[in-house]
Amino acid sequence: MEGGEEIEIAEENEFPSVIGRKYSPVVAHDNDSAVIEMSSVRPGSSSSLPNHDLKKVKVGVHANMASEERDESLSNHSSNGPQRESKLELFGFDSLVNILGLKSMTGDQIPAPSSPRDGEDITLTLEQPKPTADKSGTLMGVFMPCLQNILGIIYYIRFSWIVGMAGIGESLLLVVFCGSCTFLTTISLSAIASNGAMKGGGPYYLIGRALGPEVGVSIGLCFFLGNAIAGAMYVLGAVETFLNAVPSAGIFRETITQVNGTVIAEPITSPSLHDLQIYGIVVAILLCFVVFGGVKMINRVAPAFLVPVLFSLLCIFVGIFSARHDRPAAGITGLSLESFKNNWGSAYQMTNNAGIPDPNGNIYWNFNALVGLFFPAVTGIMAGSNRSASLKDTQRAIPVGTLAATLTTTSLYLVSVLLFGAVATRDKLLTDRLLSATVAWPFPAIVYVGIILSTLGAALQSLTGAPRLLAAIANDEILPVLNYFKVADGHEPHVATLFTAIICIGCVVIGNLDLVSPTTTMFYLVCYAGVNLSCFLLDLLDAPSWRPRWKFHHWSLSLVGALLCIVTMFLISWAFTIVSLALASLIYYYVSIKGKAGDWGDGFKSAYFQLALRSLRSLGANQVHPKNWYPIPLVFCRPWGKLPENVPCHPKLADFANCMKKKGRGMSIFVSIIDGDYHERAEDAKDACKELSTYIDYKQCEGVAEIVVAPSMSEGFRGIVQTMGLGNLKPNIIVMRYPEIWRRENLTDIPATFVGIINDCIVANKAVVIVKGLDEWPNEYQRQYGTIDLYWIVRDGGLMLLLSQLLLTKDSFEGCKIQVFCIAEEDSDAEGLKADVKKFLYDLRMQAEVIVISMKSWEVEGEQQESVEAFSAARQRVASYLEEMKEQAQRDRTPLMADGKPVFVEEQQVEKFLYTTLKLNLMVQKYSRMAAVVLVSLPPPPLNHPATFYMEYMDLLVENIPRLLIVRGYHKDVVTLFT
Repeated sequence: MEGGEEIEIAEENEFPSVIGRKYSPVVAHDNDSAVIEMSSVRPGSSSSLPNHDLKKVKVGVHANMASEERDESLSNHSSNGPQRESKLELFGFDSLVNILGLKSMTGDQIPAPSSPRDGEDITLTLEQPKPTADKSGTLMGVFMPCLQNILGIIYYIRFSWIVGMAGIGESLLLVVFCGSCTFLTTISLSAIASNGAMKGGGPYYLIGRALGPEVGVSIGLCFFLGNAIAGAMYVLGAVETFLNAVPSAGIFRETITQVNGTVIAEPITSPSLHDLQIYGIVVAILLCFVVFGGVKMINRVAPAFLVPVLFSLLCIFVGIFSARHDRPAAGITGLSLESFKNNWGSAYQMTNNAGIPDPNGNIYWNFNALVGLFFPAVTGIMAGSNRSASLKDTQRAIPVGTLAATLTTTSLYLVSVLLFGAVATRDKLLTDRLLSATVAWPFPAIVYVGIILSTLGAALQSLTGAPRLLAAIANDEILPVLNYFKVADGHEPHVATLFTAIICIGCVVIGNLDLVSPTTTMFYLVCYAGVNLSCFLLDLLDAPSWRPRWKFHHWSLSLVGALLCIVTMFLISWAFTIVSLALASLIYYYVSIKGKAGDWGDGFKSAYFQLALRSLRSLGANQVHPKNWYPIPLVFCRPWGKLPENVPCHPKLADFANCMKKKGRGMSIFVSIIDGDYHERAEDAKDACKELSTYIDYKQCEGVAEIVVAPSMSEGFRGIVQTMGLGNLKPNIIVMRYPEIWRRENLTDIPATFVGIINDCIVANKAVVIVKGLDEWPNEYQRQYGTIDLYWIVRDGGLMLLLSQLLLTKDSFEGCKIQVFCIAEEDSDAEGLKADVKKFLYDLRMQAEVIVISMKSWEVEGEQQESVEAFSAARQRVASYLEEMKEQAQRDRTPLMADGKPVFVEEQQVEKFLYTTLKLNLMVQKYSRMAAVVLVSLPPPPLNHPATFYMEYMDLLVENIPRLLIVRGYHKDVVTLFT
């Protein structure tokens, strides 16, 4: 073979496994015995393969082949023989890669196609598709499991008793109320489940992806507890049925001879609490052993448990229609209109723990209590969604199957209320909890067997499903404490199963089905409320990705369903409702604090996005009123010098940005610039942005990070100041560090860049805050004492005053007082200026001491020697630099040039500027020696002055002042006198 290519034909019926696929273009040769075009092979399609069952294609590239030789070889191939090219070559990928890309959108982890390296061999194994497991349809995959879970122990051993206690009328209302709750939840479930592919986790997966990981984990854990406790409820129901069917099996028997204080002819044998506990623990342990060892067998046998249930229902209805007076037992009237009338009203009363009417009993039953007892009879609608992985078409099977099961069981309950109310007396309904077995045809044993098998099957389903739900939550790695329950794909969740078994056995020890049932109800209702709220939020937001195939839904129905769930919880028990909601809230809070953040594209993120868009539109582009003005600082992280490794921003810049917010309200934008070409350094910018974002979170500063790639710092900042932000959410203050190191480290390019940034801010109408002494800026734990001194020289819209007030709101500066220094040109203006400033500060609700300094007092006696020396050195440097510019202009026969542009300098004006900054510096040192921080107005760069001159002015201004904020406002007021 040419070019080092070889094709190996494997033997027939040999199917090696495919671990990974990497594809490279295969060039066709004239004399090749086989030409393979990868774009024509469809994954999983046997028809696209040749006659051989399997072909193993091995493509080798010589390591010592130079790139020029390979290019020449390719050109020769294309000229000497036909070369088949992909029709999608323009897009950079062929049809096979396109298919892999679509598969990756569903969440499958498929390795990206890549070309072999020089000297490497890549083996492509094309095999026949593996036979997939049989998928279930709507009937067996959703309808039957839901029917099996909904028709449970409550219908058999409590339904007739509920009819006797509530009466026919209120029993119908009870069924309609509970059925409406699950019906509306089913509609919401159908909409969410038909909006895309589902993974494991059932309702946890749906709620988590709709309301976020915090809500998903909190409600998912509540649903896990509901399933674990439901297992105990089914175990107690099976044991109670067995002891009623075989009273001699009881170790501790209880015999009741009086009902409502009246002696009855035939004593009633009731299972003892201790018998329920002992048998229940034994049965629960046996079931747990079965779950540990035979989960696959349970899944195969589970549908067979439904056959006795359906047969027992048939026997019950046949028995009701064939019953006669006192046949098959005393108190049975047959279908009688008189019994129907007598049983229409309610008969709420006190009962003992066995449910037998007793004036001295300790349990009083009313409609609210019956809601809690009956509601588990309508639960189980999540059974289909829990099996989503084994369904052919989840988007059709779950809505149709779940809704059909809900309507079928609700109709069955409504008919059963009418029949049970007309077939027996009220005393019989209240004293015979197994009336369904009593009237069954031809004998009660059929119902007993049906009850026991159905409850044991439901218990196995609960004990099998609950650990998988817990494992699914743990596998998402949101909550670190649940890592013990993580399980690899294809393995059994043994640790989660053991934990579920402990909870189940603990609830069995309670021994009272009437107490365990409401507990299960609460957790189910929390889950159902979460499903309804998820659909309500998604329907209300109506994001582009919200396109459920199930069209019969509306946000109002979901809202009513959620309200019904919450109302039902309070009807059952307001105390336990508060406990359940508090438990869910605690889990939510714990997840939000300790959990790992994850972006699942939940509805809350969409809500935040839409709320932000609406707020941005409502703000408009008009000028913000001073009462609504918030500082939005743009923090310039590009350092004048070098920072330690892995520190993308000066640590104190984040502390200072926090000082510009009142009680943490506001947003900061941290920006850095990378020099270079964007196409070459785009990936570096992404990495730097992630690093900066992580550092901002570490410093607990609310803000966002942005990285810009530009040829130079000046050009990058000019683009930032023009384009950063949207509407009125554009940054209004530029914060940066003063370049104190420029002369010390001889960084001659800093003056032009620094002056250019200030000029850009002035042109863009942005306020400027320059921090000098940033290394000494205090953090939140370093308390400062003294004063905050403001040298208010020019009108800045009140920005300097507002910054001082914001500093006082921080713990580090709350012990300081504000001093405002104003400069008067004449002594006669001093008193009037002081009165005006005091009145102005009073109207602004700001407390500060006002000090007026006249310009005559600038002639300070005893000037500090260091400042005078700095002044003299600055004069010499300016004179020397000016002389150099003049000599350069004479040589080039051009005007004076600096920073690449012509300048015009008056030596007297330069001398005046130097003297002004010296006197202001001396005044600050005199009056603010003990100040915690000093704020002074920023002088704008003089026109036609070199940048180096401006840096000399600024250096003289900040000399020997340890902590200084140089502030320049903009043409907008940020404070107002009016309410």
